Amino acid sequence: MNSKVDWFFNKDTDWQKEYKKLRRIVLDCGLTEELKWGVPCYTHKMSNVVLIHGFKEYCALLFHKGVLLNDSENILIRQTENVQSARQIRFTSVEQIIEMEPILKAYIYEAIEVEKAGLKVEMKKTSEFNMPEEFQKALDEKTGLKDAFEALTPGRQRGYLLHFSQPKQSKTRVSRIEKCLPHIFEGKGLNDL
Repeated sequence: MNSKVDWFFNKDTDWQKEYKKLRRIVLDCGLTEELKWGVPCYTHKMSNVVLIHGFKEYCALLFHKGVLLNDSENILIRQTENVQSARQIRFTSVEQIIEMEPILKAYIYEAIEVEKAGLKVEMKKTSEFNMPEEFQKALDEKTGLKDAFEALTPGRQRGYLLHFSQPKQSKTRVSRIEKCLPHIFEGKGLNDL
């Protein structure tokens, strides 16, 4: 256990019992506990394997390379259509976690083996993502924007493209683009805002 992560398990939340049970299960598998993205993240030789997080309706184990797991129990969930690699196992009670403990450990051990084998998820290239008309227009018209955008890492580029393409209305897409332009010029990603 990492004392820097204890606050997460001691905070007032509806999922406190579930979080503590998941923590014990993951630590029993020999992973190192760290705090990343404000949640407990478990690593093998500094590579992210699984993390614990929660939402209003459920808490979950999120496997960073879940798409590479066998999923023999058909329990892995793709959080949204844009998630390429990670997969979740969701829980709504501590009893459910207790019942699934052997299965959860099997998935965790498989995820560790994925890391040991050095397997990588082949991500879609930035060019495969939808380019909203409004952003293409901005790239064409605003001096230096194209260079600034191309200087971003592929992950940051994809993040912006997804963010800009989500709204159904053009005016909302334009608003998002305008709000993010200074950050693109500064070389920051969407999550750095």
